[in-house]
This record gives sequence, C-alpha cells and structure tokens, in this order.
Amino acid sequence: MNENITYLQLIMETIVTFFVLLILTRFLGKKQLSHLTFFNYITGITIGSLAANMIMLSSKDYLKELSSLVIWCLLTMIIAYIGLKSGRARVILDGQPTILVKKGVIDKGALSKTRLNIDDLTMMIRQKDVFSITEVDYAILEPNGTLSILKKPEYQNPQKRDLKIEIILPTYIPTEIIVDGKIIENNLVELGLSREWLDKQLEKAGLFSIQNVLYAEIQSDGQLFIQQA
Repeated sequence: MNENITYLQLIMETIVTFFVLLILTRFLGKKQLSHLTFFNYITGITIGSLAANMIMLSSKDYLKELSSLVIWCLLTMIIAYIGLKSGRARVILDGQPTILVKKGVIDKGALSKTRLNIDDLTMMIRQKDVFSITEVDYAILEPNGTLSILKKPEYQNPQKRDLKIEIILPTYIPTEIIVDGKIIENNLVELGLSREWLDKQLEKAGLFSIQNVLYAEIQSDGQLFIQQA
C-alpha cells in the first residue's frame, strides 16, 4: 500500500470502488457472475484483481485505475453482446460442447483434443454418481468444464409416465412468503395471493402475529409451511 495515502482517502476510494464494482457487475449480468465459460471465469478474476489493486495499491492515479476497471467491464459487455448476436463468434469466444463418449464408446480423439485422460474421464463420471463406464451412452464436456451424462436406457431411472402414474401438475412453485417475521410482498403478488389469505392461514395455525413466524413457504399444492420463531 502507498504510505502517502491517508486513511480517509483509502476509505473513500474503497467505498467508491465498492459501489462502482457493484453497478458494473449488475450490468455484466448473471452469466458473468456464474462463470458459465472459461472467458467469464478469466474476466471475473481480472475484474476482482483490478478492484483489489486499486484499493491495496492506491496511488495518485486512482481515477485512471478506476477508468481501466470500467473500460475492462465495457469490453466484457461488448464481447458478450457480439457472442449473443453471432453464433460463429460465440463458438470462438465460449467454445462448444465436446462428445467424449458416443453410443457407449470412448472417443480417444476427443479426449486428446480436450487434454483429458481416461482417469480424468472416469473421475468426472463418478462425480455424476455413475461408477461404471458401461452405464454411459453419451458423455459431453460442456464449455464451462462440467460433464453432462446420458445413461443407457436400461440404467435410466423410470419416470412417472413409464410407470403409468397419474401426473398432477403443481399449483405453485415453492416460494418463501415470510422470512424473519417479515412478509415478502413481491412473492405474494407474484403468486396472486392476498394478505387476507395469508392472515387466515396463520390464524388456522394458531398464529396471530407475523412477528411469531420465522419462516413460511407456499408449497406446490397450495399449503403453507410455517415454522415459528
């Protein structure tokens, strides 16, 4: 850290950097934050490093350093936009899935191309709770480095339609309604539920104050799960 920088200046620069980074990450979007591809991973690390250096290695050129952070984020957004509009550019930037196992047969060429060996492949398969390569019909290495597996039909779990079980569509997506004694109003509106309905449900459970509820969640069948504080 530059010894000529006062604590007040350090605090102010840290606060400014924090909020600028917060705004920039919102513009970058969820794809960048989730590190879906190698490009996203690298840019995420670089942005974090730039922000950290701005604070810890503070200098008289703080505005220049801040500008470099903003420019880097803008370049990332431009590249992401190009990838969104052009399939060819997206392949160059993000890569494309690689089939490592096809119809139960390991593709040695694909393994070599992705710089993986058999041990790497079997390890990644075990991470998917598959302990024998004979169970795998297709194994696909995704651009973010994860492995997707399609099992052979005889090893797939039966589905309800296979067992001819009646399928009942859920009324709701399980959603939190009350957290730490506070109503999540947006979720109520999104689900089309009213405050009156919620109050009646709480009364049925013997609760007459929101403050007495630690957590409440609407279930898929419309029932309300309640845990008292």
